Amino acid sequence: MRVSRAQAEANREAVINAASRLFREHGFDGIGLKDLMKGAGLTQGGFYKQFESKDDLAAQASRRAMEHATLRWSAAAAASPDPLEAVIDLYLSPGHREMKGEGCPLVALGSDAARQSEEVREPFQDGIAAHLEILDQLMPAAEGPGDHHKAMAMLSLMVGAVTISRILKDEEMSLRFLSAAAGEVRRIAASRE
Repeated sequence: MRVSRAQAEANREAVINAASRLFREHGFDGIGLKDLMKGAGLTQGGFYKQFESKDDLAAQASRRAMEHATLRWSAAAAASPDPLEAVIDLYLSPGHREMKGEGCPLVALGSDAARQSEEVREPFQDGIAAHLEILDQLMPAAEGPGDHHKAMAMLSLMVGAVTISRILKDEEMSLRFLSAAAGEVRRIAASRE
């Protein structure tokens, strides 16, 4: 039975969304095509009508995940009288730490992405650039256009803190990493260096 163009596009979007979540939960190599398609409520048979390869799907799912991550930052910033504090509170929180399938793809897939093809790494590079732009805009004293020095330090610290906090079994130590990183991110943002 043929599927309408609209239904085919809806199916494709469902697969990209499911893969975005499932890759963050299991890693790029931790889940196969059958389970990715099942996660979207479809059978494996339609995969190659929608995507050229698993790398193609991984690239599109990564782009979707990175775009959602920057949208979450932008929404948090827009809804707060202190936009930078809102982003820090959102990102360096126990709630975000627990959101493995819906949280930051840099934390969930960063080391995994580094071993992938250029096609899969490109959305991460674009997403990192978008995160840096947001941080630059939220800092009280921006250094100037294109100079992301402070934003790079802040993003690195934030991603590293959430990554470590997810690894730890000791809840108190996990929370201390998030808190310490939040304090340092605030210090970096306020510095005149």
